[in-house]
Amino acid sequence: MLNKFRSKALALALAAVILPACAETADNVTQQEKENVTAEEVADNTNKYVGQTVTIRSNAINKISPATFAVTDDDFFGGDSILVVNATGETQPLPEGTELQITGEVQKFATGDVNQKYKLELDSKDYQTFEGKPAIIAKSIALAPKPGQITTNPDEYYNKVIAVPGTIKNVTGNNVFVLEDQALIGANDLLVLVPNEPNVVPPEQTLKIGETVVATGTLRQFTIADLERDYKFNWDTGVRSQLETDYNQKPVLIVDNIYPSALPQSLEK
Repeated sequence: MLNKFRSKALALALAAVILPACAETADNVTQQEKENVTAEEVADNTNKYVGQTVTIRSNAINKISPATFAVTDDDFFGGDSILVVNATGETQPLPEGTELQITGEVQKFATGDVNQKYKLELDSKDYQTFEGKPAIIAKSIALAPKPGQITTNPDEYYNKVIAVPGTIKNVTGNNVFVLEDQALIGANDLLVLVPNEPNVVPPEQTLKIGETVVATGTLRQFTIADLERDYKFNWDTGVRSQLETDYNQKPVLIVDNIYPSALPQSLEK
């Protein structure tokens, strides 16, 4: 299920989880396309995907300059790297061990063109191996921690736009569910709330327990009065009481979009 949650961008599954900088608006983070493709398909069919918007997730990140990153994946690229140019206008150090998600356009890389178009000063000598090869021009970037990372260290992510991969469990009605971290044994699950707002995924859509998804949104601390005020939640007495008992002062993701995970199975575990 969740096919109805696909928005309008081509999702690229790079065997890992994401890239640089910082995007503070939910609109930028949630540009998805109609279908998922693998990094292998993009690498093998560069001409087909040039000009297309893709979303990639990757752990393997090699910083070249404040505005460029190389992502390497042995499974899909045989050790070759794919270049990412941070064109978000924001600079942020790559946090050690933190997964990132990036959305951008696939282009054939040319140092001179990139410098001129994005007002950068890249040294062509540093990019000889990337010239004429596929690169991703990043338009939005978000932290992409797993549920266990968030619940273990929520202060790192509060009030930030993040993209969280996980497995759906414990669906309560149309606007409350939990994301499980299958990779981190003993980790607490992450509560996810879907506000009833026009720009948010329709809450009447069916969420399938056991499905692996990516949920994007803003991390808040669960204070029920604040959430009801800010997002107009209107739970019945039983649900409200249970949520407050189980999650008071714990992290909660206020979601703006949900889409099927494009991660390879090896990375979902």
